[in-house]
Amino acid sequence: MIIVTGAAGFIGANLVKALEDRGIGPVIAVDDLSDGHKFHNLADCEIYDYWDKDEFLDRIGRNDSLAESCRAVFHQGACSDTTEWDGRYIMAVNYDYSKMLLHFCTQRRIPFIYASSASVYGMGPGFSEQRENEAPLNMYAYSKCLFDRYVRARAPFESQVVGLRYFNVYGPREIHKAKMASIVWQLRNQLLDSGRVKLFEGSDGFAAGEQRRDFIYVDDVAAVNIWCLQNQQCQGVFNLGTGTSHSFNDVAHAVIDWHGYGEIEYVPFPESLRGHYQSFTEADMTALREAGYEGRFMTVVEGVRRYMDVVEQRGI
Repeated sequence: MIIVTGAAGFIGANLVKALEDRGIGPVIAVDDLSDGHKFHNLADCEIYDYWDKDEFLDRIGRNDSLAESCRAVFHQGACSDTTEWDGRYIMAVNYDYSKMLLHFCTQRRIPFIYASSASVYGMGPGFSEQRENEAPLNMYAYSKCLFDRYVRARAPFESQVVGLRYFNVYGPREIHKAKMASIVWQLRNQLLDSGRVKLFEGSDGFAAGEQRRDFIYVDDVAAVNIWCLQNQQCQGVFNLGTGTSHSFNDVAHAVIDWHGYGEIEYVPFPESLRGHYQSFTEADMTALREAGYEGRFMTVVEGVRRYMDVVEQRGI
């Protein structure tokens, strides 16, 4: 039995589908469907069962036999809204929940692979996994950073524990994220609405639209998660990007080129984001490569094309 938390969310649902496609399972999907629109993300997935998050916590708290029988937990569940400043809520959902699952898994020697975030690095300039590079800018980033430190302080474990610091992930099954969806999805919608896409004017020494991020396609993220499960000697906290940054202009041109029309409009950089915005990220992938991962990552052009193809075919 494989448990995936946040299974109806963006990355969680893609991971559930990737496990199914590889014949790995059966999968129990755990989530909070208060936002019922997320059911669409799992509608084409074969799952063994669905558990509400609270039911899941109750099951592990009373040593339920089915929960005890699981052979891995992929923990993708979290509040990923970087504009959420209710610290008590963020810490309960992201930090306390993660601690409970960590202890549940390590006490039973169940592999535990969880989602961390590149947001822990703040405005950089360092993007390797060292403690001195951690400078979170918001509550979401702090909750992820603090859990990584919690894990490190208790390592090594007798069973596999892996944290993956996701950089800018994009791809299918993110429609429900609304304002927190990837820039690719937002630019696609802007283009269809008006024939134009909007990017920020210059900031932090970067010219208009030249702010750069490490954009990674969600299929590549799922592939690394599954590789970790299949290589349980891999333990620790690792970056998960492509290792190459691309400008927002690059992303916009990829979206425009796929559709065959459109132009870029540059809008003033919001004052509210000054000092709180990652104008540059680029994953140092040395640690994951040294751990043995040899897979190739899609470029922005490849990933955007695949994403737009999927949306065109399936509307997700």
